[in-house]
Amino acid sequence: MVVATIFVVLLLLLFSIVTSQRVEPYARDVLSLSGNSLQGQAIFQMNCAGCHGVQADGRVGPSLLAVSSRKSKVSIIHQVTSGQTPPMPQFQPSPQEMADLLSYLETL
Repeated sequence: MVVATIFVVLLLLLFSIVTSQRVEPYARDVLSLSGNSLQGQAIFQMNCAGCHGVQADGRVGPSLLAVSSRKSKVSIIHQVTSGQTPPMPQFQPSPQEMADLLSYLETL
């Protein structure tokens, strides 16, 4: 029983390592760029502040304060671009705009 449990844990660990290393091309492009937090703030104000608040402290959408300590960059990219979290709309910024937005979110 113990051997089976250890085997399952090792398989799950291996699966999480393999899947975490798979980064889609868009995210890879974003992560290869340096972001400008001032540009990111402007992008945030135009596209995100309506739901997340001007200070990113939450309104309709959740607070994004310290979001970079709770979510990885890849996870944030997926959240923004996927449209899989209703009522958040799908948003497809250019790789540079997404890098800028990530840079701004890291300042919160």
